[in-house]
Amino acid sequence: MERLQKVIANSGYTSRRKAEALIQNGKVKVNGKTVYELGTKVSTGDMIEVDGNLLQKEEQKVYFLLYKPRGVVTTTQDDKNRKTVVDLIDTAVRIYPVGRLDYDTTGILLLTNDGQLANMLMHPKNNIDKVYIVKVNGLIGKEQIKRLQSGVVIEGRKTSKSQAKIKKYDKKTNTSIVELTIHEGRNHQVKKMFETLGYQVLKLKRERISFLTLSGLKSGAYRMLSPKEVKKLYNEVMQKKV
Repeated sequence: MERLQKVIANSGYTSRRKAEALIQNGKVKVNGKTVYELGTKVSTGDMIEVDGNLLQKEEQKVYFLLYKPRGVVTTTQDDKNRKTVVDLIDTAVRIYPVGRLDYDTTGILLLTNDGQLANMLMHPKNNIDKVYIVKVNGLIGKEQIKRLQSGVVIEGRKTSKSQAKIKKYDKKTNTSIVELTIHEGRNHQVKKMFETLGYQVLKLKRERISFLTLSGLKSGAYRMLSPKEVKKLYNEVMQKKV
């Protein structure tokens, strides 16, 4: 027996916090009966409906690492009929992306049907490294790098401390390349951090999530994570939760 909101979150339907709100708002039914109590426990044989949708039981957990190309949306479906990251992976299992990368951003992206791991990886409190290579217009100085490291205010809220270092200057094209490591995943965060400092992001690539890299993959290609890698991810998250 498990708590209802945990089962909903682990299915990948939504986060646990949003699942709790759905329950409290009368949007969840168990075996045809609307449930309002957050402490409600369910078993594997129970039929769960969320906002009129039957919750699918996905027993086999799968984990994919994708080298996301530019011009692909990070979602399971798109109302503009653009290609999605899910379209790039050949699987019969319903999967969803862990976090988001912008339409024009490239790099490493995880997709899975393991809601528990996905939620833990995305939660900023777990301090999972996300490493980006950022090309911007203008020549960035040490003072701007220090501001990135200490956090900048975007949309009225300061970002967490980050790691930042200059990789390359190009005076001819008046551009800089910066390596930035963050732990959050706010909407368009990297672009907004540089915009706050007066720099436009020209090119953005995510090179690493935790210990996972794009090694051996070309743009648009993917591979499955090994059981050892999945276990290592779980171990890292659990250690940081302590």
